[in-house]
Amino acid sequence: MSGPLTSVAMTAAAVRGGKASALEVARAALTRAEALNPKLNAFTQILREEALAAAKRVDDRIARGEAAGPLAGVPIALKDNICTRAGRTTCASRMLEHYRSPFDATVVTRLQAAGAVVIGKTNCDEFAMGGSGEHSCFGATRNPWALDRVPGGSSSGSAAAVAAGIVPAALGSDTGGSIRQPASFCGITGLKPTYGRVSRYGLVAFASSLDQIGPLTRNAEDAALILGVISGHDPQDSTSAPVPTQDFAARLNEPVDGLVLGVPRQVAGSANHGAVNAALEAAADTWRTLGAQVVEVDLPHIDAGIAAYYIIAPAEASSNLARFDGIRYGRRAKTLPGEGLEDLYARSRAEGFGPEVRRRIMLGTHVLSSGYYDAYYVTAQKVRRLIKQDYDRAFAAGCHAVLMPASPGPAFKIGEKINDPLALYLEDLYTVGVNLAGLPGIVIPAGMAVEIEAGEPVSLPVGVQLVGPPLAEATLLRIARQFELATVWHSRAASIA
Repeated sequence: MSGPLTSVAMTAAAVRGGKASALEVARAALTRAEALNPKLNAFTQILREEALAAAKRVDDRIARGEAAGPLAGVPIALKDNICTRAGRTTCASRMLEHYRSPFDATVVTRLQAAGAVVIGKTNCDEFAMGGSGEHSCFGATRNPWALDRVPGGSSSGSAAAVAAGIVPAALGSDTGGSIRQPASFCGITGLKPTYGRVSRYGLVAFASSLDQIGPLTRNAEDAALILGVISGHDPQDSTSAPVPTQDFAARLNEPVDGLVLGVPRQVAGSANHGAVNAALEAAADTWRTLGAQVVEVDLPHIDAGIAAYYIIAPAEASSNLARFDGIRYGRRAKTLPGEGLEDLYARSRAEGFGPEVRRRIMLGTHVLSSGYYDAYYVTAQKVRRLIKQDYDRAFAAGCHAVLMPASPGPAFKIGEKINDPLALYLEDLYTVGVNLAGLPGIVIPAGMAVEIEAGEPVSLPVGVQLVGPPLAEATLLRIARQFELATVWHSRAASIA
């Protein structure tokens, strides 16, 4: 096989059917990764030898007449906060720059059992803290659509690798939009499953009540295939939902007649880029023509989501990252003469963590401290409950999904917002509430924004988001698939070579 890889389903079918070998597919993906990574900085590590060995095992299984699995020979990239025995697990941080995990995350073992071939670990915002892909000790990831633009974060490298056709699918993690926002910025599909749907065992924790692993792909069918492999109860994760996995692709081609989509009255306004509002309106019209009913709903606390999230998530991060002290885990600073243990802790953490991680640790420690806990953390948890109740009311009123933007605008320029944390945080306006409520959400390509740079037009993808009730991924994927069949947005690709 040559050229960019665009489909999980087609790649697996070709390998199982003998039209391509897993080794051939892996070599093509590795070659493209090595050629494009100097431009994109999407990978922290390319695992060539490990990938070729895994591909050979798939080919050997097929040669022996054994079942090769639903993802036979499919090249996959993993966000570098997902533990793998192969290579390092760095979280794009100096703190874990040389860390090698002694075990594989549950999602990794399930992918490998299904025949997938891991070709590398992808760049991300440090410890998954960021919405642009710029907060990495390995440097910023670049958007395949425009190399001077961010790909979104924190699953920046995973999104860029899929959008550039290096791999047909990658895994990311989503704590406040870190799968869905990059999907929108890069013109691909990103699925954040229900909290507990996918095991977090082996995911380096940022905020344990919010984190969730999910797929980034080129279309809804591929997202369904990946989710079907990685989901399901895991006794090694105490927050794993005790529900069996299912065939998420089984009902993809059923029409959406009679389904009800709710559009919050709060989401279409002057705060959005014009192309975002246009894509949202056009998407709603498309689903109407497909037989769905589109109604207005009320999410009155949507604007409070940012404030609640940026109290709860940093609070959990300050606790989770306390283990990285240079003594038990992580980078240790050189001991200076006469230095005490507290000084060594402070210097190790200052050297190991980047500025955004330090900012969130300090914020989280502050809101949990005596005298501030009730005023900030407890209040934020009450707002979290209100946000969940807003969604519950919409679903109880008959909505099968809530339709809203993925982000207020398209991808912005690298460096444009790096010194304005509030501006970066506001990019998460439409995504954080989904995590706070523990709901599934999917972002799909739905339009293009055209901006003029140096007198020349630059086209940038725009996505829309569907949010469903708990464990309603199959319905979301079906709604997304029917939109894809009626439009061309998912088939557009970045012209990078």
